[in-house]
Amino acid sequence: MPVLPIKKAAPLLVILAFGVVYIVWGSTYFFIQKALAGFPPFFLGAFRFLAAGFLLIAWCKIRGEKIFDKKSIRHAAIAGILMLGVGNGLVIWVEQFIPSGLVAILVSSAAMWFVILDKPKWKENFKNTSTIAGLIIGFIGVVLLFAEQMMQTLNGDQNNMQVIGIGLLLLAPIGWAAGSLYSKSNSTDRVSVSVNTSWQMIAAGLAFIPGTIITSEFKEFNFNEVSVDAWLSMLYLVIFGSIAAFSAYVWLLSVRPATQVSTYAYVNPVVAVLLSLFFTNEKITLIQIFGLVVILGSVLLINLAKYRKEKQEIQQSIRNS
Repeated sequence: MPVLPIKKAAPLLVILAFGVVYIVWGSTYFFIQKALAGFPPFFLGAFRFLAAGFLLIAWCKIRGEKIFDKKSIRHAAIAGILMLGVGNGLVIWVEQFIPSGLVAILVSSAAMWFVILDKPKWKENFKNTSTIAGLIIGFIGVVLLFAEQMMQTLNGDQNNMQVIGIGLLLLAPIGWAAGSLYSKSNSTDRVSVSVNTSWQMIAAGLAFIPGTIITSEFKEFNFNEVSVDAWLSMLYLVIFGSIAAFSAYVWLLSVRPATQVSTYAYVNPVVAVLLSLFFTNEKITLIQIFGLVVILGSVLLINLAKYRKEKQEIQQSIRNS
């Protein structure tokens, strides 16, 4: 994959975009679980991303932007299916069986996969001691969490679907990181970021439809039985989780290094855990908190070299100016 230069962006816009990604995305785990109380998982994913994608692309059309570009649509479809279809789709399905707070903790390992899958920067990343240490520590954190769930299963405190869910959550961050890196490496100026984001969501929404057919979700689903709470949660996911936060994320990938954008993994699980503790009956164990701290510590180590390098570059730029 080619390494594209980082585009310049206004610092205030970058800060606002990070704020949206950090806070709003952290809350989506909570609202996904609330929406699942009224919607089946594949329908939820299809409705959420198709609604958000078509709303955003309609707005782009009204603004007179270029909508159709075959190459851009193809790249957007691949990135969207990996990020939203695989990465977010697995999260939606798993939240039927596993508390939202624990889900957020487990997928916080995504930052590690940004380093592992970013082949053009392997030489730079893997010669750094803090990066290697961060990867090792991060995997220890994931193993800690997975081991606890396995012990609960052996003791009869957990059903088989929860074990399968834990396993799938190990795959979700891989799909997300792969799609993010693909989106970044294939970013062009042929269409706007908003149009690109629209096609990513539309492609992901379409990818959920076969799941609704295979699982026969529509046979037992009745719109009249969906609660207002579930509808409001769906509305939040469409407007804030998809249109606002995902658009901000895709834009950040075009203006900031992927490893820096991946720092959303610091804040998202913390927000998700706090919401689950204050507004649900979910319980977070000490080992889960410890696992989260270990994983977030690994993310800090992984990005430490990046932060130092950027600081040096900024200082050098100031001296030269």
